[in-house]
Amino acid sequence: MSTSILVVDDEPDLEMLLLQKFRQQIRDGSLRFLFACDGVDALAVLAANNDVDIVLSDINMPRMDGLSLLAKLQQRDEDLSTIIVSAYSDMANIRTAMNRGAYDFVTKPIDFPDLEATIVKTIHHMEALREAQRRQSAAEQARASLSRYFSPNLAERLANSADDALDLGGKRRDVASLFTDLTGFTTLVETIEPNVLGQLLNDYIVGMTDIVFAHDGTVAKIIGDALHVLFGAPVDQPDHASRAIACSFALDAFALSFREHWCRKGIALGHTRIGAHAGTAVVGNFGGGKFFDYSAYGDTINVAARLEAANKSLGTRICVSGSLAANMQGFCGRPVGDLLLRGRTEPIRAFEPLEGESYASGATQAYMAAFEELQTGDPHAVASFAALVGRNPEDPLAGFHLKRLMNGEFSTTINLKNYH
Repeated sequence: MSTSILVVDDEPDLEMLLLQKFRQQIRDGSLRFLFACDGVDALAVLAANNDVDIVLSDINMPRMDGLSLLAKLQQRDEDLSTIIVSAYSDMANIRTAMNRGAYDFVTKPIDFPDLEATIVKTIHHMEALREAQRRQSAAEQARASLSRYFSPNLAERLANSADDALDLGGKRRDVASLFTDLTGFTTLVETIEPNVLGQLLNDYIVGMTDIVFAHDGTVAKIIGDALHVLFGAPVDQPDHASRAIACSFALDAFALSFREHWCRKGIALGHTRIGAHAGTAVVGNFGGGKFFDYSAYGDTINVAARLEAANKSLGTRICVSGSLAANMQGFCGRPVGDLLLRGRTEPIRAFEPLEGESYASGATQAYMAAFEELQTGDPHAVASFAALVGRNPEDPLAGFHLKRLMNGEFSTTINLKNYH
């Protein structure tokens, strides 16, 4: 890499001496010298050559001296380093020059070995400074990209991290995968004005992602109104299951409030459905340096998506897997049943998670007793679920099981293909 040095001095012999002393570096291309006789001439040379790295300037010169030149360079905010040349007895001016941004100085008469060492030191300083600027720029670009996916704290940590959490390619991790979907959105797109749709969708996505980030989740995908969220990636979160459940509750509460807000404006929104599952998945940046796409793949991801869709048949808003429930200490929820999901041959136990007060209610305990009867094949399950529906017709999950029982399905195994 070549370094360009502008020498500013009114002594005509200096140019010849420098070219002779540094002839080897000039020949191999590592150094390039430009010359100016004073500050005015130097500014003109700098205007015509934007690749100057170092200014080597005398202090005492006609028209514009070295100190005035330093002041001009500070005003221009030039990305270069300055070495001042002056007599040793002129220490007051040397101090002034250092205060005005000069990096170093050499004294007259010039000791060329000392000048060479000073130039080498200045080049190393300049390279270190530019590397720091490059790293800062890269970190700022990384933060801008990462902020689309990660919470501010996590984005800052990843942007400044030296580890390979976001290297190209995938890693297998234990994660909790969460999907959301706003029902009826496709129909809504066809029925409302684009400007209203834009505001609605933007407010919805911002609200949902803010909640995800508040729980330190990672937004792996946003497609229209739908979100795919990860916990446990790109950094380990031992409590990823608890975070997924807590986030599900917060997302559900926001979605209900958002729905009510827009319904009051005369726009009927559907419910937001949420599905979540815990297991291993391959996660990583699969897009490369120019296109950042942090994604996750595997059965864990597919199951979470299927559980989100299962809410439509079950009548629930949140449906999570037994493995997610098992990974959360103190999980509270109603068992849904053993779901046969598309693409799987073995059923998976699913739950409707509940917050503590709802779980402790008499209605929930009555449901648990009725579900136990269903699980053991007790014919009394029909009466128990009928009583639940009679007391609370707004309980869609109890109504779902009652319909199944009335159709002779005395089993907790639920083939969702039969309920499309």
